[in-house]
Amino acid sequence: MPDTAPLQPILHSVSYAGVWPGQAKLELNAFLDKAAALGFSGVMLMAKRPHLSVLDYGRDACLRLREEMEARGLQCAVLAGYNNFSGDADHPDIPQREIQLSHIEALCRRASDLGAPVVRIFTAYDHPRFPAHTLVEILREAAERAAAFGVILGVQNHHDSAAHFLSLFDLLTDVNHPNCRACFDAWTPALQGDDLAAAARKMAPLTVHTTVADYQFRPRFRYNPAVVNYEPLTPATQAVPMGEGIIDYREFLKALVQGGYRGAVAYEMCSPLQGGGGEDNLDRCARQFTAWMAATQTL
Repeated sequence: MPDTAPLQPILHSVSYAGVWPGQAKLELNAFLDKAAALGFSGVMLMAKRPHLSVLDYGRDACLRLREEMEARGLQCAVLAGYNNFSGDADHPDIPQREIQLSHIEALCRRASDLGAPVVRIFTAYDHPRFPAHTLVEILREAAERAAAFGVILGVQNHHDSAAHFLSLFDLLTDVNHPNCRACFDAWTPALQGDDLAAAARKMAPLTVHTTVADYQFRPRFRYNPAVVNYEPLTPATQAVPMGEGIIDYREFLKALVQGGYRGAVAYEMCSPLQGGGGEDNLDRCARQFTAWMAATQTL
């Protein structure tokens, strides 16, 4: 890693939200206690129940939560939104675009109250009735609304539309708004077989946040009795502790930094993890992440 200011390791609250079978579920304040006890200085908050739903946290509640985080030595670096612009595309009479934009505006309002500079959003899952090219105008309007709250939208390379880094680069270039940038992760280009360093260098100037999780492949086959043999299927992924998987995060983060990225790196445990979802295992993996980050940034 070049001799620059270190990247800030933070913890995504989805890691303790009970979102996958067997995963420990902590309420938001308990998660904040956990993050502080594990030595983190920042968090990424999941903007849905059981954590920070816009239905449960108005302005006063967010301001109180901000004080509570500061008392624990924590900052909310990113508010993690959950949206899908192609949702219910089968029913165009329902103003889904307006509903989605309204939710994103509510997220930006909460982020401003929390002191979070970035709201993570998605694009759209593939749908035959959703014209993906409309994402440009949708995201531009979303960015304009975010700007009113002094917040930057970070589009994560997660949903089908613009998941590939070149498509995401094109999309954000077409949106052409300073409040619409990328939450660019290594997971997608790694699984798509791209050169991680090249992808990171391309996206670094547009990137405002990155989230990490490591995985190993698990081969899959279907038995065909007609030939008394197995037919290969797309491998599954198994989440494993940081540094034990197939994603070359050292090269990815190095290239991001070389491209000018200076920000947070959030660790998430958002799918069934090797070792199980018990609190002890989650804690162990979170500590391994911080140790991995410290060692990586000295190389």
